[in-house]
Amino acid sequence: MSMGFIVGPLMVFLVIVAPLWLILHYRSKRHASQGLSGEEHEQLQALAVRAEQMQDRISTLERILDAEAPQWRHK
Repeated sequence: MSMGFIVGPLMVFLVIVAPLWLILHYRSKRHASQGLSGEEHEQLQALAVRAEQMQDRISTLERILDAEAPQWRHK
């Protein structure tokens, strides 16, 4: 009686869930090992350009603050 209670869900898991789980797992591993796609590479390059622009702006703002309020870093 209690054995059938465990065997049923276990069989469903082994026949349906486990193979699907393995297929999806290894498909995602293969996708991750292929590297960046062309679109992802372009997005990464665009983010790098924006980061450089932001760094330039931050440097400019720091120079302005250093000229106008030399003690701003210590506050």
